[in-house]
Amino acid sequence: MNVTASPKTKTEQDCLRYGKTGSFQLDDFIAGWVGGAAGVIVGHPLDTVKTRLQAGQGYGNTFNCVRTIYRNEAVTGFFKGMSFPLISIAAYNSLVFGVFSSTQRFICQYRYGKPYHPPALTDITLASMVTGAFSVGIGCPVDLVKIRLQMQTQTFPKANLEMKHKATGISVQAAYRGPIHCVATILQQEGLPGLFRGTTAMLLRDVPGYCLYFIPYALVSVWITSDECLSPTPFAAWMAGGIAGIISWGTATPMDVVKCRLQADGVYLNKYKGVIDCIYQSYNSEGLKVFFRGLTVNTVRGFPVSAATFLGYELSLKALRKEAETNP
Repeated sequence: MNVTASPKTKTEQDCLRYGKTGSFQLDDFIAGWVGGAAGVIVGHPLDTVKTRLQAGQGYGNTFNCVRTIYRNEAVTGFFKGMSFPLISIAAYNSLVFGVFSSTQRFICQYRYGKPYHPPALTDITLASMVTGAFSVGIGCPVDLVKIRLQMQTQTFPKANLEMKHKATGISVQAAYRGPIHCVATILQQEGLPGLFRGTTAMLLRDVPGYCLYFIPYALVSVWITSDECLSPTPFAAWMAGGIAGIISWGTATPMDVVKCRLQADGVYLNKYKGVIDCIYQSYNSEGLKVFFRGLTVNTVRGFPVSAATFLGYELSLKALRKEAETNP
């Protein structure tokens, strides 16, 4: 909501910007869902490239991976498995933004006696850490299914195929027919814990990752936005979101590689026993550089995805709160 004059008191301005009534507000969750959907649409093709590079199936580099996917699967190969993330990751982002905003207001209520008090850097940091821990509960199964669907369309190593041929005498078919079949298969073969494969790696990625997501966004958006505005301008939200995405995904890449390998494991063969074993095997076979595989894709993808996510979130939040003001 852009304001060119000083319409109300500073307290009333803070109330409009950070929330009017208590810690929990549904509009944060709704706006987070819209932002998440926007991010998925923009970023899924590059996410497919990143997943296949990190899983270590012999693509070599980013350009070769893109070329191979296009040659073997056409344009649709980049959007393989997008229907599930479009629904689930939108819900995941709804949780992320809702929990972050609600936790931030709860902390401000506890520290300053007002949920709409402008948060300090320590408040944002703590809210980010809580968000990272909470997000794993829904994010781990979502990522697992997305990665399994993305991985099954690529060419697997010849040795693995020969092993399956010898064991069954038949050709290898796609493991999963879709997201529902994927979930059912994992539950049948691995039980409920199978849906949470890679949880530890995801915690190690997301708790610091969300600190480096929300803190840069808050700092950059405030720096770009005029003091006369009650909320970030569209340009500020877009730019700050993009910068936050680059920083967050760039620094999260090493643990993202480990998480991706653990979750891709088990489509046909089980290779890793856990986080430490995955790190050990990956380092022994490919060296330190393996933990930076997909760094280029992560940083390039981080800007448009996070820019779209934060822009969608801020615009939706602005519309929802404007509607609330006109219809008390």
